[in-house]
Amino acid sequence: MNTSQKWISTLTITGTIACVIFLVFLGTQGYLLDPQKLQFLLSKSGLAAPFLFLALQIFQTVIPVIPGGITSAIGVVSFGSVFGFVYNYIGLCIGSLIAFWLIKQYGRPFMEKVCDQKTVQKYIGWLDKGKKFEIFFAFAIFVPGFPDDILCMIAGLTKMSYKKFMMIILLCKPFGLLLYSQGLTFLLQWVAGLF
Repeated sequence: MNTSQKWISTLTITGTIACVIFLVFLGTQGYLLDPQKLQFLLSKSGLAAPFLFLALQIFQTVIPVIPGGITSAIGVVSFGSVFGFVYNYIGLCIGSLIAFWLIKQYGRPFMEKVCDQKTVQKYIGWLDKGKKFEIFFAFAIFVPGFPDDILCMIAGLTKMSYKKFMMIILLCKPFGLLLYSQGLTFLLQWVAGLF
């Protein structure tokens, strides 16, 4: 493991722990069960709150150090179902496009510096399947549970056009995001109810 991979691994662990601590804080303080209380907390950030969240979603998509499911759940819990979904969708679409563009510009070396190599190796074989990769990619973006950020980077290694990439992201992302974020939000609220 080279130095940049060690840094990415450390940031991933640190970012995940920070998100879990933040979620536990929200749960123990009653923010997950009381949307008005959570809105009051966010109001301290004023108009910056949505922009800060968008920046977080874009960052975690381009440099996957925090699990996207956790930040998606934070968005829905923090901003409500409608705005949380919208902010998640916008941030993830922008982040996905940036990740795709970075790989188109800098190739596999960039991906090797910012991604977990075990996960990359698990999915990189799809590149050999030609057009089947595009079908797999659309399916993986459509349903929750796949590492979308890494798959967007792998897509950047193909001859896929920006137009086709954005069509897949814009059309397939909402369904998986809705299932993932709503499911995690329900789980977080259930856990918060235990406190």
